[in-house]
Amino acid sequence: MGALKVESIVDFDELFETQAPFVWRALARLGVPASDVADASQEVFLVIHRRLPDFEGRSSIKTWVYGICLRVAQSFRNKSFRSREQALDGADTAGGAHDAEQEGNLDWRRARAHLMAVLDQLGDESRQVFVLYELEELSMPEIAEVLECPVTTAYSRLDSARKAVRAAFARRRLSERSA
Repeated sequence: MGALKVESIVDFDELFETQAPFVWRALARLGVPASDVADASQEVFLVIHRRLPDFEGRSSIKTWVYGICLRVAQSFRNKSFRSREQALDGADTAGGAHDAEQEGNLDWRRARAHLMAVLDQLGDESRQVFVLYELEELSMPEIAEVLECPVTTAYSRLDSARKAVRAAFARRRLSERSA
């Protein structure tokens, strides 16, 4: 008996509505420049539209979508034309809706910007695991499936990423105290 096709469960419009904020955040957190996030999101949904009939449901929709985001983000980070455009001041690189109080909170915005800068310094493998586990809250087995690596390897990458993030924030606190 063949695997159940996802198109009978979820149509593209519904998938777009439920996954668009996730795709936007994931691409930004994976290092796609702010000026390219909209284009990269469009590319993700073009791939989803094209491949949705072939999705067999062996993983969750979110895991499958994230795998597409990984490949699109890698492609956009590697494109040389990306440096031509600059994000407008105040552009929300993480996408999605945030509480108005958070957006107005300068400390929160600075911390978010610092985290994005720290994520930019991580290697792709560590960054991917950190974003999926700490920010998108996927399970480690789902992450290992998306990244096509053993669960123990994913845990090792997470440990390395956490250490790098903690060290970067510790350096930031020290520099703020000495300023």
